[in-house]
This record gives sequence, C-alpha cells and structure tokens, in this order.
Amino acid sequence: MARSCRLGPQARLVAPASLLLALGLGLLVSCRGTAYVGTESSSGGLGAGGAMLGVVGDAGPPFAGVGGGLVSHLPPGFAAAEVGGFQLGPAIVQGEAGATGDPGEPSEGECGNILLGEVRDFKGENEPGGHPDFEVFLSQVATPHLVRLALGGDLKPAYASLCEAGSALDPQACPHGPETTTQVNFDEWYRNTTGKNLAYLAYFWFEPQPNGQFLFNSSSFFPLDDAGFGNTPGFAHNCLFTTELHTKFKYSGGETFEFTGDDDVWVFINRHLAVDLGGVHERQGSQIDLDASATELGISKGNVYALDLFQADRHTAFSTFRILTNLAFVNCGFLEPPVVK
Repeated sequence: MARSCRLGPQARLVAPASLLLALGLGLLVSCRGTAYVGTESSSGGLGAGGAMLGVVGDAGPPFAGVGGGLVSHLPPGFAAAEVGGFQLGPAIVQGEAGATGDPGEPSEGECGNILLGEVRDFKGENEPGGHPDFEVFLSQVATPHLVRLALGGDLKPAYASLCEAGSALDPQACPHGPETTTQVNFDEWYRNTTGKNLAYLAYFWFEPQPNGQFLFNSSSFFPLDDAGFGNTPGFAHNCLFTTELHTKFKYSGGETFEFTGDDDVWVFINRHLAVDLGGVHERQGSQIDLDASATELGISKGNVYALDLFQADRHTAFSTFRILTNLAFVNCGFLEPPVVK
C-alpha cells in the first residue's frame, strides 16, 4: 500500500554555496498584466544555457541573482528536493483572463534549467466542496488510455476514460476498477474552476548532473503546503493537487526523457502522448527514447517541438515527482490560454 503523506519528509530550504544566474532579455509571457521573464543565452537550451525566471510587477521576483551560465545551486527561497528544488509562485486569480499563451517560436538557447509551471489545489471528495475524482480511487499500477493519444486543441488532455465509476467496465481495459467519474469532472483538473480548485504559478529547478543530464527528484512533492485550501485535514501536507507544464525543446538526436511519479502522469511530445501513466497508482516510471520514438511522435532532428506535462496527486499517499532528461529546452515555460469554468 502507498504510504500516508504524513510520513513523507518535509522539503526544506537550503542556502546555496554559490548561485549562478544568467542575465539578459528573452522570453516574455504576459499574465494578467504581469510579466514572466526567461533570460536568453547564446550557448544552447537546458543543457548549456542560463535562465532566470521571475515575476515582474508588484509581486516581485521569486528569486534574484547575478553571474553567468547555468543555475548550479539551489536558488534562494526554493524548497530543496532530494535533487533539484521548487518554489510556489503567486496565486492565479480565478475568473481573470490569465496568460496570453504561447508567445511564439523562441530562438534556440532562450532557457536554462528553471521552468515555469502551474499547480492547482483541490479538496478531497470526503470534504465539503470536494472534488469527486480526488480521495476516491486507489490501485497499484497505472491504467492507460484514460486520455486520448492526441493533445486537445486547447492544450489540455482529452478525456477518453473507459473506466468511469458507475458504468460497465471492461476488465481488460480497467483491471483495477474505476479511475474517473465524468468528463465534466475530469475537465476541471487542468482548468481554473471557481469553487473547485485554486491555481498558482510554480517554478522547478533542474539540478545539473555530471553526465550532462538534468534531474528534478522529490519523493515528498507537496508544492501547496500551507497554501490554497490548506493542508489536507488530518495530514501534514496539502496532498491533493495537479501540476501542468508547457515548454519547448530542440530535438538534435540522442535525447531521452524519464518521468517517475504518482498518481496520474501524462506527457505529450509534439502533441502526441509519450508517457501514459493514468490512474491513482503507486510510484511508477516511464522513459522515452526520442530517437526510437521519432516516427511515432512525428519529430525530426533540428526542429523545435512542444512538451506538455500533466500530473495529478489524487490520494493522500506518498507523492513522487521525478524528471531526468537531457532535453535542451528553448522555452522556460508558458501558461496556456486558460479555460475558466
């Protein structure tokens, strides 16, 4: 059985021995009149560039620093994971227009090893005003085909679940029983929905590895602790949430992308489903060799492609979030045009 989130180690703040942040002017994404800036480097993407991703405006930047090259140590104010770190950013006010979306094709080398994402807080079904898909289902391994193979036109996963509660289930497609309720409820996971979720920006620092890869690894990933609706009643953490990340990378050959997590995890490359770990399950991983999957993904060397990641923590269980990759990101992350329900 999965361990309770109250048993997971707390993330802690660590003062870095040194901090290298590249300065410059690069990607600009507008969000509710607030700008999010990723600096430009001339020497590559995630694998060789530099980045500073911040909030320009009344909220102030999540961190600041000077120097050049990659961010080699945990930035000030970030919570340390086992490897890498993260920081919760400002709240995204429900009902506002949100970000303008994809700012256009960036040039190579606009990003380093910090990416912008979005997290949404939920209450469990057992709480007043809770969501019927959270704190309900539980299985041991992932259930594929809960979403369609192609990313939706609004840059959201398209619901395809054959494992709905209350319906006749195919035992081969749904060996662990129901995993979702309805499409209406599923659509709320990654859409700002008044009364159902609270959305925040989030920043992820990928720690450079000696072999040239970059790693974010947290076995106690609870980015919304003491925020949103508050910590889950009876637990030390805010356990029920979703994570969304949109970025771009340049495909040069030899790239891999590995994700390990629980619960639901879907990763789309070039709008094609590349990682399919749906359902409420124990820690499970998947690795993509882009060269081996190039035909299936419709990618060719020398071009820039989108990577869209969606995760959900739907049960008060041990929360793992791990990414290992050598992808050269040329976009520090952007917020899609939101659908506000």
